[in-house]
Amino acid sequence: MEAAITNGAWKGHLGRGLAPRELQFLLFVAIGLTAKEIAREVGISPATVAKRLTNAMFKLGVTRRAALVAEAMRRQIISPLCFILAGFIAMHSMIDDEQMRRDRRAPERRLAEVRMVKRAEAHEQTA
Repeated sequence: MEAAITNGAWKGHLGRGLAPRELQFLLFVAIGLTAKEIAREVGISPATVAKRLTNAMFKLGVTRRAALVAEAMRRQIISPLCFILAGFIAMHSMIDDEQMRRDRRAPERRLAEVRMVKRAEAHEQTA
């Protein structure tokens, strides 16, 4: 099984070109944190965070942090966990279990019932 780091809604895969600390900081950038926020979270200097991110950008051949995240996704170094959730949902929908299915009423019918109740309440108030 491949080693990975999970941070928030992102998963980073080790052994794909970035050092573990670079990958950790890249995941923080993917979440949307700045170098100062990452430094505060980890308990190190913002300059150290900036240096690690610069190294990661050099390794992936990009010059901006947004491009760093995009390139890491393209190379499958990081991936959002929503893909995993979508996979679980797809697998769950393939299971043919009648008890797990839930049919809902059409929204038009529900709206009609709400209108009728409101009219009845208004009629009661005026009477």
